[in-house]
Amino acid sequence: MREFIDKLINEGYSVADATGPDPDLIDPGGRAVETWRQDYPYDERMKREEYEEEKYRLQVELLKLQYWGQDNGQRHMIVFEGRDAAGKGGTIKRFTEHLNPRAARVVALTKPTETELGQWYFQRYIQQFPTAGEIVLFDRSWYNRAGVERVMGFCTDEQYNLFMKQVPDFERMIIESGTHLTKFWFSVTQREQRTRFAIRQIDPVRRWKLSPMDLESLDRWEAYTAAKEAMFAGTDTDIAPWTTIRSNDKKRARINAMRAFLNQFDYEGRDNSIVYDPDPLIVRRGREAVGD
Repeated sequence: MREFIDKLINEGYSVADATGPDPDLIDPGGRAVETWRQDYPYDERMKREEYEEEKYRLQVELLKLQYWGQDNGQRHMIVFEGRDAAGKGGTIKRFTEHLNPRAARVVALTKPTETELGQWYFQRYIQQFPTAGEIVLFDRSWYNRAGVERVMGFCTDEQYNLFMKQVPDFERMIIESGTHLTKFWFSVTQREQRTRFAIRQIDPVRRWKLSPMDLESLDRWEAYTAAKEAMFAGTDTDIAPWTTIRSNDKKRARINAMRAFLNQFDYEGRDNSIVYDPDPLIVRRGREAVGD
């Protein structure tokens, strides 16, 4: 994969609108690379004007939900998982952009310490759970064990099997104790993922987002697909379902993720002209999603 990206750079590929939030990869002929079209249900990406308007209105609704949650002592937890470069971080940024940071935080844990390796696997995540009135967003989560750890051999078969056995009960306890849990899986096609990796490599301010582990993931595409499908089969339960977001179009993915989250709650002052069922072509139940 490294050779693939170097080849693009040597052939004169560049990044357009590098200072913007969603740049395009430009080929040597000056044309935008449109790998986002692969297996995507729309012929055009969401227009920025429409996106900005809907994003603003949904962010207002997120604030309403936050206030409602604080007034009623609710605990909200959102898990963001998916392929590398699928848009998890960008979506989290839009979720939290206008929330009160005193009652909303993002958890993005690094690899476990020696102390954490000696603990129960879930323990370091439990320490980050929300208190009353708080929203916690996990940028990757305990599902690392079902994904990267499984594929890259960072856990044993015994550890993986124990994890898969314990997750449904673990999440049932979370929910029965009064915490609302939302699990998002962001999918991106293989060609579009390569394009996004190339943008990260070419653009200096985005290069930090590209790790050797990211590049390794492309060479193990099928293994990650198998791991994801096994994860859905074992952990997409009625009490804690997975919601998949098709994210080849980042703007449409962000809007539908916010809408899917908000649409679960009948909070005070809800505006049903902006909060309603998400697009079924973009948002699906995990167990019903095929491919990636």
